[in-house]
Amino acid sequence: MPYRRLPNTDTARLKAMRTALEKGKELPPQKLAFSPKSIIRLEKILPLFENNIRLYRHAIAEQSKRNLGYNEILKKTRIYLTHFIRVMNMAIFRGELSSETRTYYALPKADSSVPSLSTENELLSWGRRIIEGEEFRVRKGGNPVTNPSIAMVKVRFESFLEACTYHKLLEKKTLDFMEKNTALRLESDEIILQVWNEVENHHKLFPEEQRMKLNETYGIKYFYRKNELGKVTISNHLIR
Repeated sequence: MPYRRLPNTDTARLKAMRTALEKGKELPPQKLAFSPKSIIRLEKILPLFENNIRLYRHAIAEQSKRNLGYNEILKKTRIYLTHFIRVMNMAIFRGELSSETRTYYALPKADSSVPSLSTENELLSWGRRIIEGEEFRVRKGGNPVTNPSIAMVKVRFESFLEACTYHKLLEKKTLDFMEKNTALRLESDEIILQVWNEVENHHKLFPEEQRMKLNETYGIKYFYRKNELGKVTISNHLIR
């Protein structure tokens, strides 16, 4: 006995709903195998689901396209901040700056290592500390660090801030579409199940083969189990 399998992909869900809705527009209500109420639900959910899937795919594509440029901006910002800290430390080693200089940037006075800049949050945190610390130190009469200057670091950092903000907006938009898709997917599954149950119930008095063919015109999918496939093949061969 073949069994019914509900759609398990968004493409299959859309196809199932389109097929049922087309059938609903093709036949008059008295000949249709499912209720007018189900048609109304299909007409409401189908365009919403189609549109949200389209928006989600577009958001994913946009995020993927932007990721390459964003990663390059991250890399450049990390390089400039790292170089600034190293140049400052070299000036301390040469005696041109005192070890107290590090405290302006919230760095340990006796530690010449570069702090971790591997994550976005670390770049944001240390970027602000380095820029604000250097600008404050120079205002107090300290000699500015050069090559790179804090102005060059700031340009890269502000570019990173702008890219980071846009990146977060894209991530949020994609997540919003994904969450809405999840809700619409559940509703679609419920509607498809309702329609298919109504169709099967409507045709329940027909002989099995005829009943299955009628149901399939409404988009219902039937599958044979492995141990049934051989029997079906033999049966079809004998009919020919």
